[in-house]
Amino acid sequence: MNERSTLLFKEAKNHIPGGVNSPVRAFGAVGGTPLFISSAKGPRIYDVDGNSYIDFVLSWGPMILGHSHPRIVEVLVKAAANGTSYGAPTEWELELARLIKEFIPSIEMVRLVSSGTEATMSAIRLARAFTQRNKIVKFEGCYHGHVDYLLVKAGSGATTFGTPDSPGVPEDFTKYTLIAPFNDREFLRNLFKEYGKDIACVIVEPVCGNMGVVLPEEGFLEDIRNITERYESLLIFDEVITGFRLSLGGAQQLFKVKPDITCLGKILGGGLPIGAYGGRGEIMQMVSPSGPVYQAGTLSGNPLATRAGIETLKILKDLNPYRDLDEKTAYLCENLNRLLKKYGIEASINRIGSMFTIFFTSEKVSDYRSALRSDRKRYSAFFHGMLKKGKYFAPSQFEAAFLSIAHSAEDIEDTIKDADQVLKGL
Repeated sequence: MNERSTLLFKEAKNHIPGGVNSPVRAFGAVGGTPLFISSAKGPRIYDVDGNSYIDFVLSWGPMILGHSHPRIVEVLVKAAANGTSYGAPTEWELELARLIKEFIPSIEMVRLVSSGTEATMSAIRLARAFTQRNKIVKFEGCYHGHVDYLLVKAGSGATTFGTPDSPGVPEDFTKYTLIAPFNDREFLRNLFKEYGKDIACVIVEPVCGNMGVVLPEEGFLEDIRNITERYESLLIFDEVITGFRLSLGGAQQLFKVKPDITCLGKILGGGLPIGAYGGRGEIMQMVSPSGPVYQAGTLSGNPLATRAGIETLKILKDLNPYRDLDEKTAYLCENLNRLLKKYGIEASINRIGSMFTIFFTSEKVSDYRSALRSDRKRYSAFFHGMLKKGKYFAPSQFEAAFLSIAHSAEDIEDTIKDADQVLKGL
């Protein structure tokens, strides 16, 4: 069934570390051999062995319109015919910047980069320069890219400095990173009481997507906003996943909390590599060449990525698909919950809009530590059972699943029918 994927993976491991170019793709968390994909269309991906799958990964979120949307393909073909990179300004990066500002009012100026990692790294450098402080706060389980000082986990103690979560990161690189549990307001208040005058910024995923979907408790984001204002620190929203996914204005529009700096990516590029960070004008004016904070990128504002991004945002504005996406995803999750209860399986589903995660644990998942108590073996069995039925979920318990406008009612009903058989087997 997956003979060619197996052969390619074996060969790839001779040339690429672990056989993949991003770790989660290797299926290490669920076991088995990763699929090598040959094409994608609408809600489906197709592997090199000719198998078809309804896709709930969607390139880890960007494909909100589905794969190979005809309008995106059309603008890319036209753009590529005129050259794929210039290393000079274009009208398209200007147009994309205008659209970002239109949809996300907290952004008064924006700088385009080539990835979410670049966006968060640059935003934190800017926050440190603007406040003239060094310490930053991040939350357990929130992933902000593979920047050295953000690759940290929490240790023990009431107040925890980050320790490197990867070899190759010197401890000195993370000594200014403070870790707090997500949704723990009292911990955050105590952290600021002790270090507040030295904290440049708090960076947070307003809705977590990289420990699985974890929602902020009521008032949590407002508390972060209030405490950062009180101590004159900056608030950075990492909306690389949630930007244009939960609403046209992202999570900040949904929760009515205005950050100082916002990081974007994924949907912004319509499936091509892109990132962006933007915020208040007085802050962004510090970025070179306007100000002293250096940041540059050879492919920043790439004409293909910007054209795809412009068209994606225009389609989302025209269609305003968010209510429909919410209803489709709610229907799928309600039925998955019904099946879990039917078969007496301990699990809970976290969902917001068109993103969700099935956690195989009976307790409510509200932070990283409760997420870690999920039964990963049971998730692995669910994953492989659904994969055999032609349904592609994330090959890790700690990732989000997504729906696109291309997923039909028939796709969802088919998924529910197959989930019934798979969960019964669990």
